[in-house]
Amino acid sequence: MTSEGAVDPGAGAVGRAAGTERAASALEAVLSGTDPGDRLRRTLEQALVFAGASFAALYTPGEDPGLLCLAESAGVPRTLYGLRDTYPADGDTPVAGAHRDGRPVWLSPAELAGYAAARRVPAGGFSLAALPLPEDGGSLLAVTERPDGFGTGGRAVLELVAEAVVRPAPATAAEGGELPPDLFALAMDTGRVEAGDDILGLFGLAPREFDGRIETLLRLTVPEDLPALMSVVEADHMSLGERELEFRVQRPGRAPRWLRLRGRMLPGGEGRPARLVGTVADAASVRSDVTDVARVQRLAAALATAGTVREAGQAVVTALRGPLRADRIALAGLENDRLVVTVLDPPDPEAWPEVWRTEWRTEWPDAPVRHMPTLAAALRDGRPRIWPAGADALEPALADVGPGGLAVLPLPAGDRAWGICLIGWDGPHDFGADERALLTASAGLAGQALTRAHAFDAEHELVGMLQRQLLPRRLPDLPGASAVARYLPSTAGLELGGDWYDVVPLPDHHVALVIGDVQGHSAGAATLMGQMRTALRAYAVEGHPPDVVVARANRLLVDMETDLFATCGYVDLDMEEGTAWCVRAGHPPWVLRHPDGRTERVEVEGGPPLGVVAQAEFPMSPLGLGPGALLALTTDGLVESAGTDLDAGLDRLARALSAADPAHLDLVADALLDGAGRSDDVALLLVRYDGMALRPLRESWTVWRVPEAVRHARRFTRRTLRAWRVPDGGVDTVLLIVSELVTNALVHTDGPVRLDLTLLGGRLRVAVADSSPRTPARPTSIGWQATGGRGILLVEATSAAWGTLPVSGGKQVWSEIQVGPVPPGDV
Repeated sequence: MTSEGAVDPGAGAVGRAAGTERAASALEAVLSGTDPGDRLRRTLEQALVFAGASFAALYTPGEDPGLLCLAESAGVPRTLYGLRDTYPADGDTPVAGAHRDGRPVWLSPAELAGYAAARRVPAGGFSLAALPLPEDGGSLLAVTERPDGFGTGGRAVLELVAEAVVRPAPATAAEGGELPPDLFALAMDTGRVEAGDDILGLFGLAPREFDGRIETLLRLTVPEDLPALMSVVEADHMSLGERELEFRVQRPGRAPRWLRLRGRMLPGGEGRPARLVGTVADAASVRSDVTDVARVQRLAAALATAGTVREAGQAVVTALRGPLRADRIALAGLENDRLVVTVLDPPDPEAWPEVWRTEWRTEWPDAPVRHMPTLAAALRDGRPRIWPAGADALEPALADVGPGGLAVLPLPAGDRAWGICLIGWDGPHDFGADERALLTASAGLAGQALTRAHAFDAEHELVGMLQRQLLPRRLPDLPGASAVARYLPSTAGLELGGDWYDVVPLPDHHVALVIGDVQGHSAGAATLMGQMRTALRAYAVEGHPPDVVVARANRLLVDMETDLFATCGYVDLDMEEGTAWCVRAGHPPWVLRHPDGRTERVEVEGGPPLGVVAQAEFPMSPLGLGPGALLALTTDGLVESAGTDLDAGLDRLARALSAADPAHLDLVADALLDGAGRSDDVALLLVRYDGMALRPLRESWTVWRVPEAVRHARRFTRRTLRAWRVPDGGVDTVLLIVSELVTNALVHTDGPVRLDLTLLGGRLRVAVADSSPRTPARPTSIGWQATGGRGILLVEATSAAWGTLPVSGGKQVWSEIQVGPVPPGDV
């Protein structure tokens, strides 16, 4: 089968002559056109039409005379034949041989196979021709898959094409002729541009307003599109050949307009500069459904910004389904010997074949490739396969995906396949050469992008896992309050972040709420974050007030002599009273939602970031919380970004909190993070204060260092338990524990000793604090003659629980005893 209008090598001399004449007439019509940006490609297309070529390309000497570079091509993608962008001019390849020797090279499939074995050039079931261009202009390369090769008529047409590609174009205004309204000519040395009236109108300029400078036109371009446009019009990027791209120009008060530039770089000579000559048109008027290089360009742009596999898959669906009028598209990644679906469009199961819903639906996300020979063959060969309507030898599950036509596109990823893309049509669908080219180009771009996205997904998950290991695995249960936290790593990169949060239970129903952010994104920032979180927790548990906790953490960070600093917010909340003391070290303010829905910023007085000034002061500010109040502590990643300042971000957070239902903290946290920019890490801590339903009873006694100190402590304890109406059954045990703990503190320590009693829900806590940090040692064995060491064993034996806590340079030894329910009534 030959292409329509192609010269049949088996036809007679009359047919060959007629075909050559038709080719010559077509070439004259192309060369006489006024669109230099399209002339070379259209010239090469005549080799496809009249010589039966499936691919034609022009290779010309580049900036490096030792290389022949691809200047323009037409037909199916060159990658199907293993052709490259450049060839060494002195190499043993058909392109270089024709250019160097000045003689055509005609290779049949058998000759090409031998040539490939000897000289390392592509081989396959096709014929290849390379024709020299006059005046060492390079080579014309053509490929055909016809069994008989090019034949006499086809060779004659290729010779005409080789002559036509170097024929001078008609004079333009840049050469003294009259400039057509849709043509421009840019001098690459001066940046002076002549543009037709139609082009100026597309930019919103009248001819009298244009000063002839390329900068004037560039200023009207949408800034995001300038890099691509500059790569065409700057002399530093100059190379001979065709140029094509789409860009947008600004229109005040209206949406930007898409324009398409098509041009060709023409070499200078005899004192004339190199020029870029071509056309600019409204992209909407010239854009076709499928044959559109700009679609591939836009797909590449979309894939460049896709950060995840799902985003990349959706970009492919958006770029292909509409232009191809496809009914369904599926993308599946290859993991070992199995295919795992990442995108199904449309996602409705009813849109897919019955066998997918009944048999494959549960297997498809983890389907062995060996169960699908058609897909296995496509993956093995690495070449797209297309089946028209009614094609045989397809598995029913694949045939039903595209009864009117099916395209199976392997998605290449280097020397292997990332996966596969299925595109199906319900109605009969014709696959043209341009559509095949679009599918192949899109598959190559998608495979590379999905490979990058898959690696990004895996590495990002690893980064997130490592980050979460440095954060609390779960938040503690709080008496009289509920807390939830969220951490989201940045999607802008793969480095570890320094955001953290913490909730630290403290004695006497206090809790420390911490939010912080270490400068930067690196392993060093994450390590420092872990150290600061540990330090703040340790200082808080030691019983220091909030300003001392933050000041000591600051001093520790300064002594580390690191180049990084950290911001921090610290709240010591009394769960019994609903009062708090707050310290802020360079951190953004937090937001408080009152029970009635009002919100306000907690603008407490703050100090500098941690690690900046060694002797910095961190003043404490009071804060009151009523039952139902919701406190939101967050890092700047949620409230500040490149496009949003801190005040606007805090206002947005306050509005979202005001509209939220504080009864469901998890939903509130998810809603606050929904749609948040992810250019930075985000840590969020929400605490709803409910108030303690049952308030503890507390009494304290300062133990004097007198001979009868223990007896006084026992008397105070008995009197307090009687006032609290504690049943007599447990009083003796409590008095024994008080005796032992007070005696140990008086005998083994110096300084003040304090006895604290706390009763809550039938559980009594006895705590004795002293000034010694040394924890009482539990003896491993005691002889019958020993006179001490039994006290701590008695405490352990009679307590429900016991332990020690550091308290402001000393310690607190505590014991809890179940004394039974306290009778109701006033105590």
